[in-house]
Amino acid sequence: MEKIQISPSILSGDFSELGKEIKRLESAGADMIHVDVMDGHFVPNLTIGPPVIKALRKHSNLPFDVHLMISPVHKYIKNFADAGANIITFHPEATEDIKESINLVKSLNKKVGLSLNPNTEISVIEKFLKEIDLVLIMSVYPGFGGQKFMPQVLDKIKKLSEIKNHKGFIFDIEVDGGINFENSKIVKNAGANILVSGTTIFKDNNGDIKKNIDALRGS
Repeated sequence: MEKIQISPSILSGDFSELGKEIKRLESAGADMIHVDVMDGHFVPNLTIGPPVIKALRKHSNLPFDVHLMISPVHKYIKNFADAGANIITFHPEATEDIKESINLVKSLNKKVGLSLNPNTEISVIEKFLKEIDLVLIMSVYPGFGGQKFMPQVLDKIKKLSEIKNHKGFIFDIEVDGGINFENSKIVKNAGANILVSGTTIFKDNNGDIKKNIDALRGS
């Protein structure tokens, strides 16, 4: 089994002290920082943009795992790359040309990911799998934190893992949405190697984020 990495979502952190929250996450053993970017158009919520990411960049050396839930996404990719994103993930529905957007991210020397909503099939992105670094499988419909995990996505994780292993691809399989101590094991067993979690990391065990990160990684 691949090394399990934990990407805490700052969407569940204290927005008045995000710099401190990121330092806490780094000290607690997080592998990367997951940044949810929402535009109020592609998804029904607004969060943060490039200026905030740029301001946060100086607080940590961890990779910034930036999930763009914005449309049209292509014209904003460079802004987020310049702001300090290390991994840029977007939804295939949010661009007119998936290949062109993948190439743009790569040209900026960033890792590139594609995200699948619960109702988006693997077939939509299958021909791009050999070119990307990450597939982010959403186990909730994106827009808000604190939602319940949708177990029907487990089959999608398993199928994606089978394709990856059969064809010798090297992309990471990341899962985001309602990840907690109870479902993290079955998600990992299905083939995921990166877990995104917000509420569980920041709120459980009286906010002991090191204990929560360790538990998610090892459960």
